[in-house]
Amino acid sequence: MKILGIFLTFVFTVSCGPSVSQKKTREKTREITERKTECYLVRGACKTSCNTWEYIYNYCNNEPCCVVREYIRPATEPSTTTAYTDVTSDSTTPHNATL
Repeated sequence: MKILGIFLTFVFTVSCGPSVSQKKTREKTREITERKTECYLVRGACKTSCNTWEYIYNYCNNEPCCVVREYIRPATEPSTTTAYTDVTSDSTTPHNATL
């Protein structure tokens, strides 16, 4: 009788678990939500197609994750003007005195 009870408990426990196909769909949906979350973290959006000023980061299910390209300001050449001017020092005038 004990063996029958253990056997029925085992059969009932195994039959209540998710099937293999349910596990695969769960994993797939979890992977899709992770990709969508990652897309939103890089300030992207899942769209049907990306514009010219966007690039494809990854794919959310069947749609690309479009991220706006960062605008990089062109490098300017350093200024050639000097901040200081030549001053002749006069040893008879104190440093903080006004003339």
